[in-house]
Amino acid sequence: MMAIDGSLLILAAGVLVLVICLGMLVSGSSSAPRGPLARRAETVRRRLRPTGTGEASAPNLRVDGMDRPTSGFERLARRLLPRQAVLRQRLARTGRKITIGSYAATGVVLAVGTTVVLFLIARQPLALAVALGLLVGIGGPHLAVNRMIRKRLDRFIALFPDAIDLIVRGLKSGLPVIESVAAAGREMADPVGIEFRRIADAVKFGQTLEDAMWETAARLDTPEFKFFVISLAVQRETGGNLGETLGNLSDVLRRRRQMRLKIKAMSSEARASAMILGSLPFIMFGLIFLVNPDYEAMMFTDPRGRMALIAGLVVLGMGVAVMRKMVRFEI
Repeated sequence: MMAIDGSLLILAAGVLVLVICLGMLVSGSSSAPRGPLARRAETVRRRLRPTGTGEASAPNLRVDGMDRPTSGFERLARRLLPRQAVLRQRLARTGRKITIGSYAATGVVLAVGTTVVLFLIARQPLALAVALGLLVGIGGPHLAVNRMIRKRLDRFIALFPDAIDLIVRGLKSGLPVIESVAAAGREMADPVGIEFRRIADAVKFGQTLEDAMWETAARLDTPEFKFFVISLAVQRETGGNLGETLGNLSDVLRRRRQMRLKIKAMSSEARASAMILGSLPFIMFGLIFLVNPDYEAMMFTDPRGRMALIAGLVVLGMGVAVMRKMVRFEI
């Protein structure tokens, strides 16, 4: 039986830190920024939401096929995976019918496939192959879900101001709020249209408009929609011209998106530099390995070479994390 070398475990840990940092740089965070603006919106939400309402006050009549295990692997995954409520919410935010079982199955296939390839084909040590296999099996589906969530939220944010304008026109023509929301759900493209249609269907089944809005806000987890719900809640308590309020909100959201795009354009050079600097050591390592494999073999066979490799990976990962932090701004 092959003995597990402690230095290989340390090497795997260094690779894990580096890949996580690179994944954070490339994919970014899928959730909304948790800065002062988000905390202030959360405080207003808790203050405006009536006590005793929400998910506990009205039954959820919407039947979701993803909540029913349909296979043995699905039931096994739901029994073993931790924090399933959080995982289920993340999968729902993708807008696709991804079950917990399929998510877990993808991770298992990636982990086993990577381990087999590294151990049997690439002839890597068993400890390193298992560590990298677990890294790919856990991090691969996670980053893929993050990317799907980010793409859907970007599409939602781009269409959301137009949906608010459509609601404002409905209010000015004399339609109630829920009818204006339903009209926006019929007219707007997805994902905005499907979210508004869900709100209208929930109200038809007896749920209050405010509770349906807050459920959608929790599912989307984006500040733009929370601003919309808070505007409706404030207008309900204080009165005033709702059409004018939502019109101002639409203008603010457009300016907010324009500022975000402007910042992205101005920081593109720094992000490109970070990606190049982060990938250049791996590119040069691969080129030298193709030309002279024995020259770099000591980095894996000699203990001093492994320690130097670990130190380089850790320092490189720290640098990538710092550069990612420098090019991210909260609006």
